Amino acid sequence: MTLTRLERCFARCLRVLTRVFLTIFSFVLPERQRPNATNRVSSAKNPLLLLSGVQLARRIRRREVSCVEVIQAYISRIEAVNPLVNAVVKDRFASALQEADQVDKLVAEESEDEASLEEKFPLLGVPLSVKEAIALQGMPNSSGLVSRRDVVSHSDAAVVSLLKRAGAVPLGVTNCSELCMWFESSNNVYGRSNNPYSLDRIVGGSSGGEGCIVASAGSVIGIGSDIGGSIRMPAFFNGVFGHKPTIGVVPNEGQFPNASGPQVDFLCTGPLCRYAEDLAPLLRIMAGPQAERLNLSEEVNLKQVKFYSMVHDGGSLFVSPVDRQLVDAQYQLIERLEADLGVKVQQVQIPEFKYAFQIWAAMMSSKNADGKAAQSFTGLMGDHGKPVWPLWELLKWILGLSYHTLPAIGLGLAEKLQSSKPSSDLLKKTQALRREMERLLGSDGVFLYPSHPKIAPKHHHPIFTPFNFIYTGIFNILGLPVTQCPLGLSSEGLPLGIQLVSNLYNDRLSIATARYVETAFGGWRDPGKA
Repeated sequence: MTLTRLERCFARCLRVLTRVFLTIFSFVLPERQRPNATNRVSSAKNPLLLLSGVQLARRIRRREVSCVEVIQAYISRIEAVNPLVNAVVKDRFASALQEADQVDKLVAEESEDEASLEEKFPLLGVPLSVKEAIALQGMPNSSGLVSRRDVVSHSDAAVVSLLKRAGAVPLGVTNCSELCMWFESSNNVYGRSNNPYSLDRIVGGSSGGEGCIVASAGSVIGIGSDIGGSIRMPAFFNGVFGHKPTIGVVPNEGQFPNASGPQVDFLCTGPLCRYAEDLAPLLRIMAGPQAERLNLSEEVNLKQVKFYSMVHDGGSLFVSPVDRQLVDAQYQLIERLEADLGVKVQQVQIPEFKYAFQIWAAMMSSKNADGKAAQSFTGLMGDHGKPVWPLWELLKWILGLSYHTLPAIGLGLAEKLQSSKPSSDLLKKTQALRREMERLLGSDGVFLYPSHPKIAPKHHHPIFTPFNFIYTGIFNILGLPVTQCPLGLSSEGLPLGIQLVSNLYNDRLSIATARYVETAFGGWRDPGKA
C-alpha cells in the first residue's frame, strides 16, 4: 500500500510542526539532566510495600502479618505520594480497613489448611486499585467526563467482582484520560496525573492512574482496560508490568465507555502489577471460566520458545523514530536471551507494521459483520445526549469555556473526517498482517517489539505526536496477547520497556518470558531510588 499525496503532505507538516512546538517547549521548560528528590516520589521504606501480591496473600494466610497491617501500610503510602502524583482520585480507606479486619477474623477462625484457603482465596487481603472507568461499587464512574462527575457505581464490574471474590481488597479508583481515548491521563474532573519517576512526565493513558499508583508502591495490583495500548503504555511509562490478554477472554462488562460495534473485538481488560509472578494468578482470576482456554498452569520451557524481534515499525511517516536507548535496551535483551537460553532471536521485517496507524484507524471506525458501527465519540462526549459539535467545543476551549479536554475535542474532529469504510487495500494489509503474525508465532513464538517510540514524554507533548500510540494499538486489532515488561531505567532515570507478543491463547508464553526478563533486568525499580 502506498501513501496518498495528501497523507504524505499531512505527515510532513505534522513532523515540522512537532519539531517547532517541541523546540519551543524545550526552550520554555528546559530539560533537567536527571530527576532529583524534588520532582519524584520518595522511596518506599515499609517492607510490606515491596512484596508481590502472591507473597502478601501467603503471609496473611499464614498469619505472619495481619491484613489490617498490610492495608494500613498501603493507605499510608498513598497518603504520602498521592499529593504529588494525583493517581488515586477517590479512596475507600475506611471500608478497606473494615474488610481487612474481616479477613483477619476469617484467617483466625479458619479450620481448613493453608492449601484449601489458598484455593478459595488466592488473593486474600491483597490491596487492589481500580481504574475509575471500571465500576467499583460506591465509587465514581465518570471516565473523566464532567457531565458524569456525580455518577456513582451501584455494582461492581465483572472483573472487580472476580478479584474481590478471590480476596482482594480495593483501596480506591484511579485517574484516566477523558473517555479513555488519549495517552495522557488528564481530565477536567480530576486534573492531571504525574509520573512518579519525574513529575514533569506523563503517566500514559488511559489507565495512567493505575500504572502510576502501582509504580509508586501505592498499590500492588490493579485493573486497567486497553483498546489502543491503555494498559501497556501506562505500564511502560511507569516501569511496571501490564498484560493485554487474548481478545474475548477477560469480561469487559461494567465499564464506561464500553465498546460497541467492531470495537468489541479490540477492547481488553487486564492486570497491571509491579511483580511478574502476579501476572498469571491475576489473569487466571480475571478470566473466570475462560481461563481454561489459556492453560496458564502449563509449564513453559523458554529454551524451546522461538523468539523474533523488530526494533521499529519500518519507518511510518506518522510515528516518531524509536529512541536510541529503547533500541539499545531491546538489543541487550536479545543478547541476554541468546546467552542465557541458548536460543537464536530472529530479526524480522514485517512491512505491514509501517501502516499500523492507518489499519487501526480504519478498523476502529468500520462496521462489524452485522453492519453496526461503534457509538460515535462525539456522542459519548455528550453522554448519550446530543452529540457534541467539536468545532464549537474547540472555540469554547480557546476561550476557556469548554468542559472537554483538547485531546477529546481533537479526536471528535478527527472522527468527522474519518471514513467508516476501510479501503480494500487496507483490508488486504490487515488480513496479511494477521496471517503473517499467526504464521510467525505459531504455538511456540514470542515477538519482541517496542512498547512506544519515546521514553515517558513531558506533559502535553503527546499533543504533537498523537499517533505514537500505534506501537501498542496495532495488537488490539490483531487481538493478540501482549505483556509490557520493564527493562531498567534510561540515562535520565526514566523507565525503559518492551512488548512481548504471543499468539492467541498463548498468554502463558509472554508471561513466562516476562518472568525471565524481570530476573535478567531487575523488573520494577523504586522511583525514590532511581
